[in-house]
Amino acid sequence: MVRSMVPTLSAALQYGGLVSARPAFAVRRTRLWRFAAAFAVLLGLAGYLLVQYITGGPGAPHCTVRAEGDEEAYELSPEQAANAATISAVASSRGLPERAVTIALATAMQESGLHNIEFGDRDSVGLFQQRPSQDWGTVRQIMDPVYSAGEFYRHLAKVPGYSRLPLTVAAQRVQRSGYPQAYAKHEANAARLTGALTGRDPGAMTCTESRPEDSRAGGAAAVREKLVREFGAGVLPRTDAAGGRGAGGNRGVTVPVGQGGQAAAPGSEGARRGWELATWAMAHSAELRIEQISYAGRTWTADDAGKGWQNRPGGSAADGRDVRIITAQ
Repeated sequence: MVRSMVPTLSAALQYGGLVSARPAFAVRRTRLWRFAAAFAVLLGLAGYLLVQYITGGPGAPHCTVRAEGDEEAYELSPEQAANAATISAVASSRGLPERAVTIALATAMQESGLHNIEFGDRDSVGLFQQRPSQDWGTVRQIMDPVYSAGEFYRHLAKVPGYSRLPLTVAAQRVQRSGYPQAYAKHEANAARLTGALTGRDPGAMTCTESRPEDSRAGGAAAVREKLVREFGAGVLPRTDAAGGRGAGGNRGVTVPVGQGGQAAAPGSEGARRGWELATWAMAHSAELRIEQISYAGRTWTADDAGKGWQNRPGGSAADGRDVRIITAQ
């Protein structure tokens, strides 16, 4: 009697679901593992795509910053370089010190990766993730890098002794971020980039050839307009700033940096200014259709951009009266 009940009990358990519960659990666990593995793959792919978006991917046009004595180089995309150059130029137009540029660049690196993005936390937009609801301006204004950089510097200038404060403290006084310590990890690269963009480290930035980002017209007129807008009207002679042909002709722009027609001595403020303008032009070369930049006996050309700054035949470092920019049209 007992023997006859064993298969009956086993069958009852099986059909009642008690025995089959273990295989069902195993199936669910297998599905969970598959889901987790698929999610991990998607997360890795998203991370890879983010890196490609920021850097432009292998073999893409890029700019490299390496000052003399640097063991490591800092690499960024043409878009990032152009935004950084604008941030630096706006500081120059306001007569602000290098430290202000470094603070601004580190902030933009953290907030947007030096991309002028149209989204962010809540209503934050732009290079510095400024919020229209917090009286930073309209979305259209904030999406203008010249305006947003100017607003950042306007608020920074109100911070007492900002140039002597730790970068995280100075940036936080402006940004009111939930993660103020995050700015610190960008300080070294921001300082390296500042040295190149302000001309303190001559020729420290080089950019490979980058095709125009859109169909907007470039040329000498666009170069003049952008120079004046970012550096101020005093950057060009009055006739050139007004849009005339000036010394640069209809394809070129000549920006004087020497005093009284004399070449700026190497290492002087004039020479530093020359490298500041030359580096700015390189950073904006794709947008403005710039084919050649010459200063202080050295030349960069878009067609041979991979070689960086080259010594110009017959030129010398003492030949530093002006920066010459030649465009494609």
